[in-house]
Amino acid sequence: MVEVTLADGNKRKIRSMTATSFWSADGTPMSAAQFMENLFGAMPEFFKDEDQLRAIWSDPATRKSLLAGLADKGFGDEPLAEMQKLIEAENSDLFDVLAYVAFEAAPETRAERASKARAVVHQQFNDKQQAFVDFVLAQYVKQGVDELDDEKLPPLLKLRYGALDDAIRDLGGAEQIRQVFVGFQRYLYESNAGGPTVRAQ
Repeated sequence: MVEVTLADGNKRKIRSMTATSFWSADGTPMSAAQFMENLFGAMPEFFKDEDQLRAIWSDPATRKSLLAGLADKGFGDEPLAEMQKLIEAENSDLFDVLAYVAFEAAPETRAERASKARAVVHQQFNDKQQAFVDFVLAQYVKQGVDELDDEKLPPLLKLRYGALDDAIRDLGGAEQIRQVFVGFQRYLYESNAGGPTVRAQ
């Protein structure tokens, strides 16, 4: 591991992998350290503190908008996935990459997040809704945050129930199903600590 000192004066650790190359928005090659520095510098444009990042990331619509904005700045899915490997967070969420770079927050694994969310979900939803959320969480742990995108809802329902009519019979109408699918996601990204909010520099 090598240490990168960012503009906040704190260090972040990344794997020393010279084979990994990144590209700036204008197509110039850069090192992983430079990519991290640029990502850190761009983040205050999108969120001011960790609570705001959590709120944005907890909703599929605002999460998609954030990822699109980052991609426009040269921080697309592929380089973020490479950064995920460099900080040894392959089993974590892209949220953890952003939170680590921006706020030096220790990554959580997707399995840890799912376990934490599952405990709350079982207090908030009925048995049939819980069963669906448990299924979605298992897909999330296995595949990643893309499984929580709005566009994945119909294929997830088909995979779980076979037919949409069966899903509606179990879970309620389309709007109620969407409320369950979007609603549980905030429990994945709630902070464990009640300490002061860390602000982006």
